[in-house]
Amino acid sequence: MEDGNPYFGAAHRPHDRIKLNVGGKLFETTISTIRSGGPDSLLQALSARPIDDSNPVFIDRDPEIFSVLLSVLRTNRIPSTARRFSKQELTDEALYYGIESRLKSAMLPPPLSGIDASVVATIRPASDGLPSAFTAGAGDGSLWIAHGGQISAYDCNLAHAGTIRTHINDITSIRRLWPDVAAVGSDTAAGLHIYDISGGRHVASAHWTDPSDPRIYKALVSAIADSPNSVYASFYCRHKENCILVIDKSTLQVVSEIGRQSGNSMKTMGAGKLTYMPSSSLIFASAVTSGAFGYSGCIRLWDPRSGEVVWETTEPGSGRSCRFGDSFADVDVDADESTMFKVCSKSGDVGMADLRKLGEDPWVYLRDNNPSMAHKGGGDSSSVIHCYRKQVFVARGGGLEVWSQVEDKETEEERENMVSEGSYRRNYVDKLDDLERGTITKMEGGGDRLFISREDVEGIEVWESSNFSGAVSVL
Repeated sequence: MEDGNPYFGAAHRPHDRIKLNVGGKLFETTISTIRSGGPDSLLQALSARPIDDSNPVFIDRDPEIFSVLLSVLRTNRIPSTARRFSKQELTDEALYYGIESRLKSAMLPPPLSGIDASVVATIRPASDGLPSAFTAGAGDGSLWIAHGGQISAYDCNLAHAGTIRTHINDITSIRRLWPDVAAVGSDTAAGLHIYDISGGRHVASAHWTDPSDPRIYKALVSAIADSPNSVYASFYCRHKENCILVIDKSTLQVVSEIGRQSGNSMKTMGAGKLTYMPSSSLIFASAVTSGAFGYSGCIRLWDPRSGEVVWETTEPGSGRSCRFGDSFADVDVDADESTMFKVCSKSGDVGMADLRKLGEDPWVYLRDNNPSMAHKGGGDSSSVIHCYRKQVFVARGGGLEVWSQVEDKETEEERENMVSEGSYRRNYVDKLDDLERGTITKMEGGGDRLFISREDVEGIEVWESSNFSGAVSVL
C-alpha cells in the first residue's frame, strides 16, 4: 500500500527544494520554509509530495500576495511589497493557505517604546466620527470605539470587524469584559448595560436602586472597571449621591454596594476613574473637579470585600510635597508596578507614590537630570496621564511626553524600598504637527499600541514604535 500511494516515498530533508506554480508564476523554496506555516496548513500537505516529482504544484491563487506570504514564512516580517494590498486581502489569502497565525504574528507591532512611538494610523468610524469613548484590547491591540450610540469594533490588524447600534444615544463609558462583550454607560441614560458586540445584542442591565431613598433615581455611570470575577461601576445621581456597584460576572447581577456617599463636597464626589489592582485586590478610584479657585482632586483605595476605604487623600493639601494649591489635573495607577502617578494642574509637575507605602504625604516629584529636557511651560488644566507597560505617558494640551524607568543606576534594594526623584527619565514623543492636531482628552494602551483621542477631532490615533526601536549601530 505504501508503494501505491504517491505521497509516500523517501523522507524529505528540511533543505530540499520544492517548486510551486501560483497563478502561473513559478516559486521555488525549501521544505522547511513552507512547513513553518504549521502542521494544519495547506503548504504542509503540499510538502509531502514525492521527491522525484518534478512538476510544480499548481495553485489557482494570486501570485503577488503569495509572494508576500512566502516572505512572511521566511522572515516573520511583512515585506514592503505588502503595502499594495489591504490587510483584509492578506488575511483572506492567509486563511486559504492555513497560515493566518503566522501572518497575524508578523503584522503585530514591535514592543511599545514611548521614546520611539509615532502616529501610524487614525481610525475614523464611518458615521458619528467623533468618538465619545473607547476601550483597547490589552493583549492584542484591538480597539472598540463608541461614537454616539454606536460601537465599532476593530480587530488586532485594525480592520473594521463590525458596528452595532445600542439603545443609548450617547455612550460616554465603555469597558471590554470579554473578547466579544462590552459594558457601557452614559451621562444621559441610566444604568450599566452589557452588549454582545459580535452578535449585536443587548445582554443585561444593572441599575442602582434604593426604594427607601427617593434621591436614588435614574443613576448614571461615570466609570467602569473589571476583575476576573466582577464588574465595578461608578454610579451617581442628579442629587450627587454616588456609589460603586459590584456586579458578578457570571450572573451579571448586582452583589454589593460600596463607597456610598452624599457627594456634597469634593471629598465625597463620585469616582470619574476606576482601576482594579490585581496584586492587592483593591479598587483605585479618583475624582477631579474644577472651579473658580482652581482644581480639586480626591483619591481612594477601596477594599471591595469589606467595602471599606484603605487609604484616601484630598488635594489641594498642606505641606511641601503636596504643593499647596496645586492639585492634580489627572491621576493614574500602574497596577503592575504598585505605583501611582499624578500631573499637577498649575506647575505641570509629575508626582509618584509607592502604593505599598502610602501615608499622609506619599508623593515624590520626578525631575529631569538633563536640564535641556526640563518642562518649562508650567501646568495645563487639560493634562492627562496614563500608565502602561512600565511607562508613564503625559499629555499637556496637544503635546505628549513619556517618563520611562531608569534601571541601570538602581539597586534591587532601592527599587523595593522606595521610589526616588530620579527613577524615571522624560522624553518628548510628539512632533510639531502633533501639537497642532488638538487637545488630548484620553489615552489607553492596548497590546503594543497607544490609542489617543483629541477634543473635537474625528477618529482615534494609533501610536506604535518603529521596528528599529532600540537598535544599536555597529558602524
